[in-house]
This record gives sequence, C-alpha cells and structure tokens, in this order.
Amino acid sequence: MSEAKLGHLPKPRNNPGRNLPVAIGVGAVLGGLSLLAVWIGPVGWYPLVAAAVAVATWEVVARLREHSYHIPRMPMLLLGQLMVWLSWPFGTTGLVAAYVAAVLSIMFGRLFYHGRTTPPQNYLRDTAMSIFVLTWIPLFASFAAMLSLISSDGVSGSLYIITFMLCVVASDTGGFIAGVMFGSHPMAPAVSPKKSWEGFAGSVIGGSVTGALTVSLLLGHEWWIGAIMGVGLVICATLGDLVESQFKRELGIKDMSNLLPAHGGLMDRLDGMLPSAMVTWLVLSVLGS
Repeated sequence: MSEAKLGHLPKPRNNPGRNLPVAIGVGAVLGGLSLLAVWIGPVGWYPLVAAAVAVATWEVVARLREHSYHIPRMPMLLLGQLMVWLSWPFGTTGLVAAYVAAVLSIMFGRLFYHGRTTPPQNYLRDTAMSIFVLTWIPLFASFAAMLSLISSDGVSGSLYIITFMLCVVASDTGGFIAGVMFGSHPMAPAVSPKKSWEGFAGSVIGGSVTGALTVSLLLGHEWWIGAIMGVGLVICATLGDLVESQFKRELGIKDMSNLLPAHGGLMDRLDGMLPSAMVTWLVLSVLGS
C-alpha cells in the first residue's frame, strides 16, 4: 500500500497503553479455555467460574490487606466458593442463602477478629469492605455460572453463555477501537481519565448489534430484546470498569496483580464482566423460562 493511501487513514488519537500482541495472545488463551469449558457444559463452566472467583478474590483481598484492611482471606475464599457452588443445584435460592450466610459470618466474625477481650478496630470499615467484595466478585460471578443452567426449546445453556461472551467481546472491542481512534471527551475524568464518551459509544454499538444478532440467530428470540440486553450489558460493564478504577485509585495501585502479562490481574479483566453477567442472566433467564 502506498504512502499516499496510508495518509488517508485516520490516525489514533490515543495510545492503547499496553503491549497489544502480548495482550491479544493472553486474551486468546483465556478465550480458548472459556470455549472449552462452554463446550463441556456446566461440568466445565462451573469449575472455571469458581476458579476465576477464587483468583480474583485472592487478588482483591491481598491488595486490601496491604493497605491495612483486616479482611479474613480464607473465610472470604470459602464463602465465595459456597455462593458459586450452591447456585448449581438450588439456583438463585441457593445463591441468596449462601450470600446471606456469608454476610452474617463476616458481620459476626469481625466482632472477634482480635479476640474476645479486645474491642474490634475499624469494624464498620472492614465489614463493609468485606461485604462489598463478596457482592462484587462471587455474587455477580454466580450469575455468569448460572447462564449454563438456562435451557429453552432445545437451546442449550452453552449458547446462552456464548451469547454473553460474544456481547462482552464486541463491547470491549468496539469501545477499545473507538476510544483509541476517536476518544477526546472524558466520561468521568475524576475516576478514569482514559475512558471517553466515544469509547462508550463504540461499546454500545458493538454490544447492541451483537446482542441483536446472537439473541435472534442463536437463541431464536426477537432481535430487539437482544439489542436492549446489549445496551444494558454495556452500561453495567462500563460502570464496573469505573468502580474498579476508583477502587485502585483509592489504594494507589495500577493493577490488581501482574498475573496476566499486558493485562494486569485477573480482576482487571473481570471488572466489567461481573456486573454485566447479572443483567445478561436476568434477560436471558426470562427468555428461557
């Protein structure tokens, strides 16, 4: 291609901010593992979600403990697993029961964190943060796990998971491309200076179009339902990104960990997927009922 033709291509307004070849390679590996788990079914999908919950919880709790928060690591990991696994045989009933049990365990256990004879320190702060983490990671992730249990009119749960995954990928890709190429109007500069309205528009287009196509072609429902679901997914994913950005800003860290090259920690990849999984499950479970 000649230099004259190249000169007509739009130049990116912003730096991607990461090693794209490495990031794409890591993303391809994660995507391959996810597709394998989807193909196996709930027997493969549930362990994958449970493992992701454990790693993400470990990352977040570790960062909080480094900044003087007294968060019980092992109870948080075990309670998170309880929430995920009880949602398999008992659905939302099991999930809610496990979540309530987890909250009560944290509320009561934190009273005696320093023993019976020493008054608790920073009780409200640490209890609130522990409940926040339980909600943010295992509660929302359980809805992603339960996508594998939806089935209707011969449509397997695997197709519902694929619908969710394709919408997330389309949202991320559309937002990334639009943000890098055209981003110039910050959405929430006090929280995340790099997130732009142009990037959000790209996410909305990618998520809604993909939602319309997948819900129509894969699940056999009206396309406009998928478009609405896609927009809801994008809104929750964007707000999830902003929540994690503020979380890291208050702790003064760039990434949750260095587990994934060119990505940061696992939680840095799940931040938008977790709340959007709840919206996706809500819409798709209604369709599958």
